[in-house]
Amino acid sequence: MRTGKSRTKINPQLRRRYIWAYIFILPQVLYFLLASMYPIVMSYVYSFYEWDGLGPLDNFVGLANYAELLRDDMFWNSFKNALVYGLSATTLTVVVSFLLALVLNDPSMKGKSIYRTLYFLPVVTVSSIIGIIMNNIFGIQGFTNQFLQSLGWIDEPIRFWLDPALAMIMLILVGSWKHIGVVMIYWLAGLQMIPVDLYEAAKMDGAGYWKMLMKITLPLLKPVAATILLLTVGGSLHVFDLVKTLTDGGPYHKTETIELFIYQHAFATQFGGARVGYASAAGVYLGLFVLFISLFLGWIGIKAGSEGKKSKLADRGGQA
Repeated sequence: MRTGKSRTKINPQLRRRYIWAYIFILPQVLYFLLASMYPIVMSYVYSFYEWDGLGPLDNFVGLANYAELLRDDMFWNSFKNALVYGLSATTLTVVVSFLLALVLNDPSMKGKSIYRTLYFLPVVTVSSIIGIIMNNIFGIQGFTNQFLQSLGWIDEPIRFWLDPALAMIMLILVGSWKHIGVVMIYWLAGLQMIPVDLYEAAKMDGAGYWKMLMKITLPLLKPVAATILLLTVGGSLHVFDLVKTLTDGGPYHKTETIELFIYQHAFATQFGGARVGYASAAGVYLGLFVLFISLFLGWIGIKAGSEGKKSKLADRGGQA
């Protein structure tokens, strides 16, 4: 009589496939550990030290960096600016990309691939190039000011990037324009997952476009919308490259975001020397805030997904 569990024998060919699979995965795992996990862990370690990035890590200050940040008005200013940019850019990007996706999802529309390519081009364009282009368009000597002055509509050039009231608005518009293409692709993927027979059944019942939009399209897109919000909000709160190339946080720190605040304290010298520990503590605050937002939006996505499945089953049951 046998005792114990019998071990399942793995086919030698299947074993070799597993080995090769792990070999191909290994470089990506190592890259993730070295380029992502290691910096994250070390940022927590550095946040407990007063360190300039050079020399030994020996000046342990505990939670002093975290306490100082809570009293730092410039940190809260950058936090407020990041929230304003994140909420505004997310709202504009999600709404405009959804409208574009609705238009491009129309089967009768011609040249859809061309429009999709044009909308997606800013996504793959480097932010530094976008900064140069936007400065040439909206700079003091840019095309827009020259055109408006040639028409006699303005006497002096509009300071798009130097006016405290306009700089953040321009930054939000440019950031949304850059990311609308990729969010539009997400919406299109969600729209194309909705069964066509639901629309056909609704048309047979006399439903119009707006009723189908409100009763079929939007309810079934809730899980996709939650995922899009999760990705868009996280990306908007981490904005750095566009701010650095377009305004560098100006004018008067009106567009300075948390990531630019971290960069300035970790690498720049305008604050009397690099403070890597202080910047790391700010990064920890930002990471915890983004984690909280991500968990909240993830919970909404799971809830919306379960509701979407129930709605889809109910619709199929009604058709049957």
